[in-house]
Amino acid sequence: MTCRVVVTFLFFLVTLVPLVHMLPYGRNQLDINFYDSSCPNLLMIVRYGVWSALKGDSRMAASLLRLHFHDCIVNGCDASVLLDDTPYFTGEKNALPNHNSLRGFEVIDDIKQHVERLCPYTVSCADILALAAREAIDMVGGPSWPVALGRRDATTTSKEAAEQQIPSPIESLENITAKFYSKGLDLRDVVALSGGHTIGFAQCFTFKGRLFDYQGSGRPDPVLDSSLLTRLQSMCPNEDISNSNLAPLDATSSSTFDNEYYRNLIYNTGLLQSDQALTRDRRTAAMVYYYSNNRFSFYNDFAQSMVRLSNAGVLTGIMGEIRQKCGSVN
Repeated sequence: MTCRVVVTFLFFLVTLVPLVHMLPYGRNQLDINFYDSSCPNLLMIVRYGVWSALKGDSRMAASLLRLHFHDCIVNGCDASVLLDDTPYFTGEKNALPNHNSLRGFEVIDDIKQHVERLCPYTVSCADILALAAREAIDMVGGPSWPVALGRRDATTTSKEAAEQQIPSPIESLENITAKFYSKGLDLRDVVALSGGHTIGFAQCFTFKGRLFDYQGSGRPDPVLDSSLLTRLQSMCPNEDISNSNLAPLDATSSSTFDNEYYRNLIYNTGLLQSDQALTRDRRTAAMVYYYSNNRFSFYNDFAQSMVRLSNAGVLTGIMGEIRQKCGSVN
């Protein structure tokens, strides 16, 4: 009996130790050095994959940033946005804010394939996406930031959650701020992360209301700069066929990460209604003016906000899984 008890106790210890190592502690278990031993070439693989993508598509930096944001703002940074639909759930890919507009899936899939060859069953898709967004912004002139690693991937996704939690370009600042608050972010994060719109493009349907029928008035948004209005009406005529046409979020420098976005807002040349709304609130307007004149401060705050965003609602320890393919659960 004594021997049997000892053997049972030793088996319990052997099985418990790895579990204890994986259990979440504090807020999460993320660590910048998480893969130093298990996948030492991870950063090099991600950086090369992003560089290759940007070389062939100048819009990809903005797309990867948006993909990461849309992942994190819906139930946390868990790569749920990457999952394809199954008979058991309809995923975030086909939610209204994402359908036929979210891009970059193939870049993450390609990086994941390379990582799996060298480090099988080790690196999560959520971590790859977080790193890819950081590398993309760095490559187009933006700031870098520390990305703590150790996220695990969700095993489910929700179209309804995406439609409820992703901020809309026609939504009020109050509602958008509430969605950020629900992820542990604050008003400064709203303004700083909105600066990501210094790169990339938007489809005409996201702002067409400002051009022809602002808030049901039958007239354009009176705040919108008249010369910009004329150009946008030419690019986005008031016909359904133009809904998918593209316009730069920052016409001054759409491929370079800088603080021109905030200067555009001051001159009433912001593209999206939700962006221009930042100048109509006393609290956010002060930050817009400050960032327009202080690129370094914007970069610093954007980097800090990205760290906060990328740590939101993460799965660690024994939660979730490490997917072999980012588009499907194991």
